[in-house]
Amino acid sequence: MKNIAIFASGSGSNAENIANYFSGSQEVSIALIVCNKADAFVFERAKKLGIPSRLVTKADMQDEALVMNLMKEFKIDFIVLAGYLLLVPKYLVEAFPRAIVNIHPALIPLHCGKGMYGDRVHEDVIKSGDKQSGITIHYVNEFFDNGDIIFQATCPVEAGDDAHAVATKVHALEYAHFPRVIAETIAKL
Repeated sequence: MKNIAIFASGSGSNAENIANYFSGSQEVSIALIVCNKADAFVFERAKKLGIPSRLVTKADMQDEALVMNLMKEFKIDFIVLAGYLLLVPKYLVEAFPRAIVNIHPALIPLHCGKGMYGDRVHEDVIKSGDKQSGITIHYVNEFFDNGDIIFQATCPVEAGDDAHAVATKVHALEYAHFPRVIAETIAKL
């Protein structure tokens, strides 16, 4: 059994989708949800799903002993970033080599990096006149949106689409592909 920690910063819809996908799995358990914002809705989702959750603030993330002890307490084998907006510290990347993945709501190397998340990404796609957008699932290193790409899926950006329309298409791709790609990546460990 591989234990996953999901790191999130907001609503947690992707975290819930991933938890539902692995519900009842004999190979993978969602052991912990970590969030850096005390008022994030992901805590309500975790409670509803019966998954332990912990607040780990931005300042806490700099405390290697605190974070690593939490990972050990829940016997974490793999970390999934699902709408997690903080940079993962180098010590965590080194402790989980090729065992931390992120989903980005655009086709890396476009529309990525520090400050590029959520609607900001979709607005940038529209502003740039791109004819397609999509998702990128990638390994995490110590830089924003910079690790090796595992998987990409695309969707069209049509005339008249606004950021909300693009976001809706991208969310559909996230929900359809992210859990499966996580399972396939874990199977390679």
